[in-house]
Amino acid sequence: MIEIRNLTKNELPDIWRIDRREVIDNIYYFREGKFVLEAEHYNMQGWPPGEPEHYAPFLQDCFERGGFFWGAFKGETLVGVAVLESKFIGSQKDTLQLKYLHVSHNVRKQGLGRRLFFTAAEQVKGMGATKMYISATPSENTVNFYQYLGCVLTEEVDAELFELEPEDIHLEYRIL
Repeated sequence: MIEIRNLTKNELPDIWRIDRREVIDNIYYFREGKFVLEAEHYNMQGWPPGEPEHYAPFLQDCFERGGFFWGAFKGETLVGVAVLESKFIGSQKDTLQLKYLHVSHNVRKQGLGRRLFFTAAEQVKGMGATKMYISATPSENTVNFYQYLGCVLTEEVDAELFELEPEDIHLEYRIL
């Protein structure tokens, strides 16, 4: 059984122990107003070099600002994480960013990503926001996962987030 609970500050470094292994065969691009799927093969064996060191300060800052961090534990092992930023964005200040959502290789396709996503969506709704912003890795599996959950291309691209991750597919989930 996998338990989802809030992460403590001391557990933040455990995020980088999540097994991100994945074979990617196709990548989405957004060109001329359309999704374009192109064959590109990557055999990801973990976090890209330097990514933990680069992103750890962003997660720390998010935690200090009151961001929400949910960890999925199988026993004592962190096997999934969802991070929701607490700072409202968008021209109407009605959007919160799903900053991170990762599930370990050996527990994928079991509904855990969906559980983490909707845990974050409930928090978004509870805070009165109308949208959740997702800057998604452009791999076919990732984009398809978010689309399956009801995410669509964002109507308002956040300039700061786009500058940070211009290759990502920028999506939104509308809160009902």
